[in-house]
Amino acid sequence: MTQVGEGPSAAGSAAEPLGGLAVGDVLAERYRLEEHINNDSAGRQVWRGVDVVLRRPVALVLRTPGGASAEEMLSAAVTASRVVHPNLIGVYDAIDEGERAYVIREWIEGTALRDLVTEEGPFDAERATSVLHAVADAVSALHASGMAHGNVHPGTVLVANDGRVVLADARVDDHTSNEADVRGLGGVAYFMLTGHWPKAEAGRSALPDGRRDSTGALVAPRQVRAGVPTYLDDLVMDLLDGKLALPTAQVLTSELARLDTGERLLLGGNGTLRFAEDPAEPAPRAATPKLMAVGGVALALVVAGLVFAVRALNAGAEEPVASPSPTVSAAPAESAAPQPRVLNLRADQVRIVDPVGDRDSAKDAAKMVDGDANSQWRTSWYKQNFGAVGQQKKGLGILIKLDQPQIISSVKVQLTDTGTSATLQAGPADAPMTKAGDQTIVATFKPVEGATVFGPDSGSTMVFSTDTTTPYQFLMIWISQLPPDSEDAGRFRVGVQEIVVEVQ
Repeated sequence: MTQVGEGPSAAGSAAEPLGGLAVGDVLAERYRLEEHINNDSAGRQVWRGVDVVLRRPVALVLRTPGGASAEEMLSAAVTASRVVHPNLIGVYDAIDEGERAYVIREWIEGTALRDLVTEEGPFDAERATSVLHAVADAVSALHASGMAHGNVHPGTVLVANDGRVVLADARVDDHTSNEADVRGLGGVAYFMLTGHWPKAEAGRSALPDGRRDSTGALVAPRQVRAGVPTYLDDLVMDLLDGKLALPTAQVLTSELARLDTGERLLLGGNGTLRFAEDPAEPAPRAATPKLMAVGGVALALVVAGLVFAVRALNAGAEEPVASPSPTVSAAPAESAAPQPRVLNLRADQVRIVDPVGDRDSAKDAAKMVDGDANSQWRTSWYKQNFGAVGQQKKGLGILIKLDQPQIISSVKVQLTDTGTSATLQAGPADAPMTKAGDQTIVATFKPVEGATVFGPDSGSTMVFSTDTTTPYQFLMIWISQLPPDSEDAGRFRVGVQEIVVEVQ
């Protein structure tokens, strides 16, 4: 069962208990309560519900009273709703009724990271790195928009049943800052590797306190359990060390992306990766004893690599990396990977490709890129699903036309219902918006190599990725199977609320 809204106890006044709510109640004339999930650490009620207008599952987080006491919750929700990212939970609505306030969000069928580690035990290095990379990417997107999350915690990281990792429950209070978010990433990593939280917590949601030595200092993950690689152990401890300068979330995400693909920055995964205490003069900390036994040429290469890694992970270090010894031929340092950015697609950049149909459904295509999750484009109703015996139509497409070829990081499609089959395709050119033009597109567009193929068991959110090496200008989301329509049994239909394209 999804756990939504869990995190450390919030500062300030807690919400009062909500009474009188029951399964079947409808809030704001559209959100029907289906199941009470839990009361979160801030005293709010978390419910699974249904948006009866759009016929989709939602999560509702309610508190009482509303008004001024709910301002921070509602403000954080409104700000978070403006940032669309595959690893951030979708925020649909924020309502203040005075006597109570509530936030309507995407429903994620899965488990909180806190519960996953508690039930399954600490993660191995590969799994911990992959989850941390996803959460850091979400934090990076928020910071790029000018917002800090304020609540990075194993209870606010959700792992969906399909493997998607989502950060939820942004919070705005006196402790919210970009630095606190990056420290929180270190805490999440420590928890995944050890099953312990690096600082003491109180209350019902408290996690086990981190292991400590006789002086009260936090014990490193590899001292808690065997098998934690040095590079990951050092990275986590540096993120938690208040005496060391922190990297930005963007820089940290870039480095985690390399680790997530199996690339080790230093010494094949056995070297230290430290942040400099003085960003102006970065230097590897406590590295000399490990390097003294290395031969002259290897030593020079290792030191050069350490200096580069430390400088790359410090946001303020912009001076060029010192050249290696003249007697050593070293490969140039690899620059940090660029961060994905969201394209603001225009209405004229999307259209429907329907080589068989009557094109009646094409008029609302612009609603897929208007930034409003409450508006949508819908297919026509069909008595037979695409590809069924006797059904002439094999599918239909949504064409995305970029202004120029670009490296695609991801294409996210938010649907109104689960159970749609779709692929991401690419082609050489657009064609006239006629039946013959659509037939040309269907004949010339091919599946994008490496992109996920979604089948009838898919969820309502599809995230297509590419190989990030081939530039594309013309993309098409080809829908080959529709889900049963929730409003009319026996017919098939789906709506698309938003399409978000991220490029490098």
